[in-house]
Amino acid sequence: MSWIKEGKLSLWERFCANIIKTLHWCLTLGIREVTVYAFSIENFKRSKSEVDGLMDMARQKFSLLMEEKEKLQKHGVCIRVLGDLYLLPLDLQELIAQAVRATKNYNQCFLNICFAYTSRHEISSAVREMAWGVEQGLLDPSDVSESLLDKCLYTYHSPNPDILIRTSGEVRLSDFLLWQTSHSCLVFQPILWPEYMFWNLCEAILQFQMNHSMLQQKARDMYAEERKRQQLERDQAAVTEQLLQEGLQASGDAQLRRTRLHKLSARREERVQGFLQALELKRADWLAHLGTASA
Repeated sequence: MSWIKEGKLSLWERFCANIIKTLHWCLTLGIREVTVYAFSIENFKRSKSEVDGLMDMARQKFSLLMEEKEKLQKHGVCIRVLGDLYLLPLDLQELIAQAVRATKNYNQCFLNICFAYTSRHEISSAVREMAWGVEQGLLDPSDVSESLLDKCLYTYHSPNPDILIRTSGEVRLSDFLLWQTSHSCLVFQPILWPEYMFWNLCEAILQFQMNHSMLQQKARDMYAEERKRQQLERDQAAVTEQLLQEGLQASGDAQLRRTRLHKLSARREERVQGFLQALELKRADWLAHLGTASA
């Protein structure tokens, strides 16, 4: 949002209009999921008049979305708003909850709007969620892992992005999807977002196709395999410790070790799934409460 200047909030309207236009282009090209960075937590540090103006504009845009329910249903657009929404005014939280709840069952395309968001805040929030799971007895401390953190992020419903496009001539990520873009193609373009055109999008996709697609998938597969290997090593070490505590030889009965290893993995998976279900319910309850409050 570096292009928003004091006294020129009309640019925000052009920002919102370009989101819809770009989403249409993406659908035409077969891209079914788009994530946009609409409002950073850092933007709360701007002047009160500017922040208030942006909040008012957001109220207008989410209200307009609710007036376009038939179009959203026709095109199957699922809207997700990612961020610490507790930081927003309550009436805006309620409008966001309405939009998310109204479109949650649509699955033709997905628009993720990062609002009151930074990646560092998202990661620390995921860590707090896992700590909550341990405190509630849903998880063992040993269940906490990189893979579980993945599932606690705001983007837990979405695959990691193939391309991250940074406009405005800035060569930095501005605290956006830092965790999720470790294997993404990064495209930096000088054009300002409100002036973004179809051919700029095509250029970004061409860069991805020429330089990144095969390497990206290979890197992701290798990284996933490494995660599995590390988890297996931790499980094997835990089984060895169990056997030694019971006075058995760690290198003894291979069948016993395999059985213990299978049970350990199955119990952890059961705990993790129970925790994720509880976390999903907690998030859904928040949306339901806001939806009821605004009804």
